[in-house]
Amino acid sequence: MSPISLLTAVLALLGVVGLILLTRRAALLLPGIARLPRAAGPLRLEQTLALDARRRLLLVGCSGRKLLLLTGGGQDVVVGWLDPAEPPEPPP
Repeated sequence: MSPISLLTAVLALLGVVGLILLTRRAALLLPGIARLPRAAGPLRLEQTLALDARRRLLLVGCSGRKLLLLTGGGQDVVVGWLDPAEPPEPPP
């Protein structure tokens, strides 16, 4: 590979990275593009916790109650509903 073709490749790479950074900066300045609107319905994602590379625990708010979901394994599992009126059970 000649030095001129190597220099051309490096300059092209720097140009592409520069365009990506400029696009990101422009998207942050434009209203409505950088941030997606929040869902207006009763369902919302409260928190997530990555357990490993595939599985996650999700805390989902639904009509004033909270639901704990385990996703990413062989199948998704509803761990249970968390009722804010009841105190958590002590471990045995």
